[in-house]
Amino acid sequence: MVEHTSFFEFIGEHLMQFGSYTAFANMTAGHLIMISVGLVFIYLAVAKEYEPLLLIPIGFGIILGNIPFYPGLKVGIYESGSVLNYLYFGVLQGVYPPLIFLGIGAMTDFSALLSNPRLVLIGAAAQLGIFAAYGAALALGFSPAEAGAIGIIGGADGPTAIFLSSKLAPDLMGAIAISAYSYMALVPVIQPPIMRWLTNSKERTIRMKPPRTVSRTEKIIFPILGLLLTCFIVPSGLPLLGMLFFGNLLKESGVTKRLADTAKGPMIDVVTILLGLTVGASTQATTFLTAKSIGIFALGAFSFMIATSGGVLFVKFMNLFLKEGNKINPLIGNSGVSAVPDSARVSQVVGLEYDKTNHLLMHAMGPNVAGVIGSAVAAGIMLSFLY
Repeated sequence: MVEHTSFFEFIGEHLMQFGSYTAFANMTAGHLIMISVGLVFIYLAVAKEYEPLLLIPIGFGIILGNIPFYPGLKVGIYESGSVLNYLYFGVLQGVYPPLIFLGIGAMTDFSALLSNPRLVLIGAAAQLGIFAAYGAALALGFSPAEAGAIGIIGGADGPTAIFLSSKLAPDLMGAIAISAYSYMALVPVIQPPIMRWLTNSKERTIRMKPPRTVSRTEKIIFPILGLLLTCFIVPSGLPLLGMLFFGNLLKESGVTKRLADTAKGPMIDVVTILLGLTVGASTQATTFLTAKSIGIFALGAFSFMIATSGGVLFVKFMNLFLKEGNKINPLIGNSGVSAVPDSARVSQVVGLEYDKTNHLLMHAMGPNVAGVIGSAVAAGIMLSFLY
């Protein structure tokens, strides 16, 4: 009888121990909230097709990172020795973002910018959102380093946001990355109302001259010259700008097609999967759901709206000094943010609403790719005086 009782006690103890290790026993309301957020991300990617290559890995990562577990099992992303922790190393040390930029460079055609160099000014003007958010974050009590990392959300450039936050505010990286990628995905929703509000019917139908043909020599010289000009001014932007221009040289040289195809294909796909999954998993409810995270989302929205407005208003300002026939359609001002090519597509879609024959896509790609360079330069500036 004693042995029988001991047997049931033994089974009971082990069942209780097993129960304490399940997710049900460690679940909190925060975990359920974050799992719901992950499901929303996946829904937006599948049903609305908002940046599915980003939102599906991030959404699944959010779910993965918020399955509760018993501490010490080495399965969580913040537990030393876990697989997710090793994969997250590429985010923490800023390894993944430069590799993403290498792929972006190999995919990007800078012809629209080279054919009309003044469009680079629009890309620069759109970075106003970064510095506006920086000032607002300081006013709300964030430290200068945290404010700099938060401000970069205004560039609508996820890899740059991750790179800068890994250096300046690693504790806030999850919130900053999720915010940046969220607003990148919502470009088609956020930008059109601002563009319509800041322009009139006459401005929306401005026709721009067709872009000139850019020679192969110009395309080859540009990444070399671009690297020298930007990185001599902002050497701290070298990891991002260097890889961006290197990828573009691989594409435009014409003799390294295999390398360019690898950079813009398999490599960027693998890195995007790892980046999205680990960034999503880093939103573990126990560390993510804080007042600071909510503030970062609000500041991200503010910076993105300021960036869009800055680009549109700067085009209107430029047009005051341009003759008829040379004016720029202000609807391409929104594309100064570096969400490539989504913001340029928004310029095209909104433009066609008012003139079915006025195609703005090729013009919008100029400030769009300039915005990629601009956000990396802005990150370098922030890093140089805040790190």
